[in-house]
Amino acid sequence: MADSIKQKGSTTIDYGLLTIRWDDKDNSILLIDQRRLPNKLEYIRCTDYKQVAECIKNLAIRGAPAIGVAAALALALAALKSRARDKDAFMHELNVAYNTLRATRPTAVNLFWALERVMSIARDTSKSIEEVKDLMLKEALTMLNEDLEVNRSLAYNGSTLMNDGDRVLTHCNAGALATVGYGTALGVIRASIEQGKRLSVIATETRPVMQGSRLTAFELKHDGIDVSIVPDTAVALLMARGMIDKVIVGADRVLRDGHVFNKIGTYQIALLAKEHKIPFYVAAPLSSFDLSSSVKDVIIEERAFDEVVKVGGKRIAPKGVRVFNPAFDVTPPHLISAIITERGVLEPPYEESIARVFNTKR
Repeated sequence: MADSIKQKGSTTIDYGLLTIRWDDKDNSILLIDQRRLPNKLEYIRCTDYKQVAECIKNLAIRGAPAIGVAAALALALAALKSRARDKDAFMHELNVAYNTLRATRPTAVNLFWALERVMSIARDTSKSIEEVKDLMLKEALTMLNEDLEVNRSLAYNGSTLMNDGDRVLTHCNAGALATVGYGTALGVIRASIEQGKRLSVIATETRPVMQGSRLTAFELKHDGIDVSIVPDTAVALLMARGMIDKVIVGADRVLRDGHVFNKIGTYQIALLAKEHKIPFYVAAPLSSFDLSSSVKDVIIEERAFDEVVKVGGKRIAPKGVRVFNPAFDVTPPHLISAIITERGVLEPPYEESIARVFNTKR
């Protein structure tokens, strides 16, 4: 399979970069090492679940849908590698792997959703160990392929919100690199361009890890999509000058009332968009929705101080300073124009539209 092409029947679909692959020749997982981008496009081969867990922790793979699928494959890999002969010992090994993978990152809900979906198969006491191994891998691979199709559906739903000539601001990376392929927020851009619309993308640099300048700009340039980079601190000026028509971002978690957890800096962009009367859209698959938590329940991940005080390994701040480095913030629903999903575009009031899409009661 080429780096950016996936076959579906007799139709060739360009999904952008494929972030995750399963190699059935030696039961291993191939992941694009996103720490090396944009300078090198390299893959990491993971032969056990601990390697995948480390890749998630250190951001070799990131993006809510991507880490969910990677974790699901890692749990299936743990099952395949197990030499346990009785079910109790087998389940003990799987529980260790399950808890290790769950502990990698606390905010993106896809991680927990994916692990639970695969782990539920192992808990079926009617199945033998070999049956469970086979079924867990099949389920994880199903999730990998589902991600591609979900992103395509989501993207085409969102493309109805884009007009020819739009200049679209995006924050962090919600593209192919944040998913198995195609992307969520950037998927909407792809789908719009496939329909013949001329769009240009403005990517924030997204400090401190620079996912916008390193990853979003890389993958859009890789796929021939017009992209410019802007400092995080220049967003208000661009909006005031009328240089941005739409804003679209991804999500690591969406609550049932429409609160959206996403990369730090999203909230302030949403506030600016509201002030300048610019539509602010969130693109998120239903696997990113959390219908049980409230805002106060969600843990905002705190990351290492080195991400803030160093650039390229070189210290840029004096020693001894304190650092506050939250990885995510929360955008309240009144700032969000619409939430784009694979089942349609959800509009306010979100408690009602989200409940309808999940067929639940308010």
